[in-house]
Amino acid sequence: MMPKIITIALAGAALALGPSAFGANVARPGSVNYIEGAASLNGEPITDKSVGTTDLNPGQVLTTQKGKAEILLTPGVFLRLDDDSAVKMITPDLTHTEVALERGRAAVEVDEIHPENRLDIVDAGVTTQLINNGYYEFNAEQPALRVFDGKAAVEVGDGKYRVVKSHHELALATAPGAKPLDKEKPVNFNVKASVDDLYNWNSLRSQYLAEANNQIAGQYVGGPGFSPGWYWDPYMYDYTFIGMDPFWSPFGWGFYPFGWGGWYGGLGWGGWGGGWYGRGFGHHVGGPVHPIRGYHGFHGGAGFHGGGFRGGMGGFRGGMGGGGFHGGGMGGFHGGGMGGGGGRR
Repeated sequence: MMPKIITIALAGAALALGPSAFGANVARPGSVNYIEGAASLNGEPITDKSVGTTDLNPGQVLTTQKGKAEILLTPGVFLRLDDDSAVKMITPDLTHTEVALERGRAAVEVDEIHPENRLDIVDAGVTTQLINNGYYEFNAEQPALRVFDGKAAVEVGDGKYRVVKSHHELALATAPGAKPLDKEKPVNFNVKASVDDLYNWNSLRSQYLAEANNQIAGQYVGGPGFSPGWYWDPYMYDYTFIGMDPFWSPFGWGFYPFGWGGWYGGLGWGGWGGGWYGRGFGHHVGGPVHPIRGYHGFHGGAGFHGGGFRGGMGGFRGGMGGGGFHGGGMGGFHGGGMGGGGGRR
């Protein structure tokens, strides 16, 4: 029992110390969360050792060569760059986060989004606002948006938007002489046939983040001082997301809420026990589209807010008011983890 007691005591002490206990910064939109292979920030090489201490600031460009990268946007949203790609940070504000894809391909996994969050992705000069939880891909070489799961609104000019729903794609740049963007309509695409290395890598990253969540969520009992947001897992060496309620990612990986635990939950921290982590009712290619996770539609804030896009939160995603990068009494940093295992992924 002594090793367990020591581990718990050290974890508790580290949590109280905050970011300095793990050498990581407080997460925010633009925080670099994963590097694989060759990547650079404004021309300066960065590596996996940059995770937790490097942010993409306004005007800066994150570029991959033979490698991939992941950055955090708003809490619960991950942007991932494919090989030979580049993304520029336009604004990292929590209520208006905007990035521009300058080269290659990028994907966005949205596990949590609120009416107060405006989340814009610019591709070929065209702005797309992500509205619902889901999985989205953008291509700058052949400008297009693919919505594997979710809902997005593409600005087509003169204050007009084109809604793109699950299993649909929309060309974001038209050939000379073709009809203008505001005349283009989304078309169905074959989801299974569209699975490639980028999609599979995103699913793998989602799995690892679920594992990280599973490692540390059991420490928190959901009481005062904790709120949904990014939490640092020193064993997987990245930030993961912990919400108020359990949910599945678009790839079907289960994430625990505060106080729940799988492998590490309930070991003297009041965890709820296991049974959640693993494949659930998520999208997984060709599967059902979140029959349990309810969506909350976009119903406020600036940008796209036309009628017909209001929706309540349902399923396990019970009502909550916002989420951020800080957790009340924790002084803005979510950190820590108990138990062993993990490792850099």
